[in-house]
Parts: sequence; structure tokens; C-alpha cells
Amino acid sequence: MNKNYPLNEVKKVDSVTDLMRQATEEAGDKIAFMYKEGKENIEVTYAKFQEDTIALGTAITELGLNDKHIACIGDNSYKWLTTYLTVLKSDGVFVPVDKELPIEDIINILKSSDSEILFYAEKYEKYVEQILREATNIKFLIGFSRKEESNNVLSYDRFIEDGRKSFNAGNQKYLKLKSNPNSLKLLVYTSGTTGMAKGVMLTENNLISCVYYGLQVATVYDRCLSVLPYHHTYEGVAGILVALHHHSTICINDSLKNVLKNLQFYKPDYIYIVPAFAELFYKKIISNAKENKKYGIMKTMIVVSNALRKIGIDVRKKLFKAVHDAFGGNLREIVCGGAPIRPEVGKFFDDIGIDLLNGYGITECSPLVSVNRPYFNDCRTVGVVLPCCEVKIVNPDEDGNGEVHVKGKIVMLGYYNDEERTNEVLKDGWFNTGDYGNINKKGQLSITGRKKNLIVLNNGKNVFPEEIEAYVARVPYVQEVVVRGIKEDGREVGLQAEVFLNQDMVKSMGIEDVHEALKKDISNVTKELPVYKKVTDIKIRENEFVKTTTNKIKR
Repeated sequence: MNKNYPLNEVKKVDSVTDLMRQATEEAGDKIAFMYKEGKENIEVTYAKFQEDTIALGTAITELGLNDKHIACIGDNSYKWLTTYLTVLKSDGVFVPVDKELPIEDIINILKSSDSEILFYAEKYEKYVEQILREATNIKFLIGFSRKEESNNVLSYDRFIEDGRKSFNAGNQKYLKLKSNPNSLKLLVYTSGTTGMAKGVMLTENNLISCVYYGLQVATVYDRCLSVLPYHHTYEGVAGILVALHHHSTICINDSLKNVLKNLQFYKPDYIYIVPAFAELFYKKIISNAKENKKYGIMKTMIVVSNALRKIGIDVRKKLFKAVHDAFGGNLREIVCGGAPIRPEVGKFFDDIGIDLLNGYGITECSPLVSVNRPYFNDCRTVGVVLPCCEVKIVNPDEDGNGEVHVKGKIVMLGYYNDEERTNEVLKDGWFNTGDYGNINKKGQLSITGRKKNLIVLNNGKNVFPEEIEAYVARVPYVQEVVVRGIKEDGREVGLQAEVFLNQDMVKSMGIEDVHEALKKDISNVTKELPVYKKVTDIKIRENEFVKTTTNKIKR
């Protein structure tokens, strides 16, 4: 570990059960969760959350299915999280299912994961009969909003209350459950930008290592707004479990369209998002400043503020109070993962007094591999690798870019019932991430692109489209962009940028000939790039790109 990058002191926990026991003992009366139910804001203490998981766990144990695979699907909710923690504390396996998948894919995952219980949200009521008919391995469905019950379709509310009564009557079976920390605990089906979903097998040791060593290098505060889908490990582990270990208050965001509204309502200290959100925040702030004729003033304020910081005077929160108020007034940190952050975006947030920290993770690594920190932050990188793992760059090119391989306590067991694909990526304990990157002299990792996205031009030059996309995204009215190779006779001879534009900004900027403006502006923002990396064709699309549930564009 770099001497300029000292580790945080973190209390060791051995299991998720131990994590929750410690949180309850040390912060039992503290608010663990806040969420909206209609117009009412609900608050749940750590002690109450622990009670609810024990009640639900007792009910599952009464069914005799506590050691089975238990699936869950639905929007982010308190009931979803209660189910999640309940199973993690048991001897069973939790299977989070992507709520955006079509029903055919959902059923395929339920079957391939060997799940025997499905907890589900109200929107899936219409599929109950189909699930029972086609996913014959499912023995019980438990509906979060269901009132009526049948033999194998149960009401969550009645189910958990039955468990609570049983526990209060002396049933201690759930509390006595033990599981092997090195056996399968979390089975996550990936929904990447390309390819078939794979069942990633993570152990309890994987999860606890991610939490413990993640907190050694990450900075976490008292209150977070939980935004990203819970079925992804980024939010489910790096967001939820890390926050619970730190005894933070987790505010559950009810809808992506309400993120800014909920930032103002809950006033969090930190938030986990993907870079696309940070980019949207940045462009909205800049756009509003320009529309209100205050952009020049903002730039001057930044210059003055940075000059004062050099002599130890920090007035960023005062100078940029309006921006801070838009984020709730208390936001100190935005943690990003899943894609690179443009350096100018990171610098802007630093200029106004909010730490924008990029990290790197992948589901197969539980998911956190590296992360930046406030006082050792370089948005051109994804930070320093967690102390529990190693990273090596395989077959680097002349620029030092090669395949990123990871080894250590966070690496998965493999893919569920798929030995062939497991052997393709796991060799001698090293996991091939499929990403290309490099490590600088300070020990900071940079990710330059995905191996599967690599464009090999007919002149032999390699181009990572992600790099070019970052440059094109600097054009203010470009909302989304994908760069592809232009093929002639089976060879890639140039680069095409397909863009989706912010039409409101196009209009406000008075642009008449959009294609000519784009050609000029893209040429300007990419002028520092070598000739072979220049965009040679532009395509304007009418609709947004199709995305994954973490807002990544599907290629």
C-alpha cells in the first residue's frame, strides 16, 4: 500500500450475522432505513430491522427451506432489503433477479438458479400462474403486496408476522443456523452490455472481504441516498452492506425520476451512482448557469475559490451554496462505478466542494476492486486496489495497457453450473476481467476499455471506443454517444460516432445545422488525439440508446 494512502481502521466482522449483531449492539436505536410509503416517511431503527430479519428468517425456517436458493424481484424497497439480509444471515443462497427483464428471462433465471422460493413485488402478480406453471422448481411465491393466499402463494405481511409469533413463542431455529463462509451465498445473474447472463457465485467471505477491506480504503459518512438497483452487487454490497457496517442511515430512493427531489428531502452526506448520473448532474448545472447568464460568474468564482484554497481558505460551500442546496445541502461525496469519469467532470465537482470519487468493480469480484479517496483522488484513474487482492496487467502494449487480472479474497467461486465459462476466465486463482487498463507509478489503476469492444483498424492500431466517447461527450448538447468501427470489406477503416442529442440544449444554443455543428465541435474536442483516433463519420439517432438497469448503454 502506498505510504501516502494510509488505511482506515475498521472493526473486523466474520459474517453478515456478525455484521448485523455488531450494528444492532452499537447502534440499535439509530435509524437504519428511511423510505416513503405514500405521503408518509417511514423510519426503521437497526434494532427493528434486526427483529424483522429474525421474524422473516424464522418463517422461512418453518417452511424447511432455509438452506435452499431463495430469489427476490422488485423495485428497491425495505421488504426487498429485509429479504436480502435475512437470507444472507441464514444457511441459504440469495438470488437477486433483475426487475427489468422480460418474464421469459425471469423464468429462465428462476429455473437455472434452482430457486425454491420467490419473493416478488406487486407488478409481478400477473405472472404468478405462469411462474408456477413453467418454473416447477418454485415451491412458494411470497408477494410483498399480496393479501389473498393459496397453498403456495403467500402474503409477505402474514408470513413475517407468523414468523414473529413463532420466534416470540420460543422458536430459536433461525438464530442457530450456520453456514460455510466459503460456500455459495449470493448468486447474481449478470446483465451486461453484451452476451448471455451468467450466474456469478459469491461466498460470504467474498462479501465480508469486500466490506471490510473496502472500508479500509473508502470514505463513508452518516447518511446515504440509496439509488441504484439492489439486484446489482454495486449497490447491494458496496452500498448496503458497507453502509450497515458503518451504521449509516440508508434512505431508499423511490424512483430515478425523483433523485434530485429525494436528495433535497433526505439531505444525505453521500450517494453511490454510475458516471452517467454524474455527467447529467454536471451538464444540468452548467446548462442552468448558461441559461441564467451566470456561467462567467461561476468560472470566476471557481478561480477565486481555488486561489483561496491554496492558502488554506475553503469557501466552496458558501460560494456555490445554490448548487449544494440543489443536492440537499449536506452532500459531501459522490461515489461512481461502472465506467470512466471525464476528468473535467471530476474537477468541476471538486471545484464546487463535492468529492467525486470513481472506483472500479465487477460482479465477479464482489464487486469492488479499487476506489479513489478524497485526499488521494485522481478521476483519470479508478483509485488504488483493495488490500485484500492483487491486480496484474497481462500482455501490456507500448502504452502499458493490457488485460486486467484480479486475484484475492473478493474473486468469485465461478459461474453456476457452467464449468466451461468458469475455466475461460479463472486460471490459477486469477480472474480475467475482460477489461483493459494500466497501473501508474502511484499504484492507481486506470481502465481504458472492454476487450470485447476493442476496435482494430486496418492500419493495425487499437482503439478503445470508450476513450473516444469520453471526448465526444464533452460537446455540451451530446447526451449519449457510442463509437463503432466503420467496416469496408471486413476491415475497420475508421470511426463512427452515433449520438443522441439534448434537443433542449440544441434549441437554447440556437444551432440550426446540427450535423455541421457536430462535425465542427467533435473535431474541436478531439483535436489532441492522433489521426487514427479521429471520428470520420457522425450518425444522429432519434431515440435514446437501450440501457441496462445500471444505465449502461447496451452495445
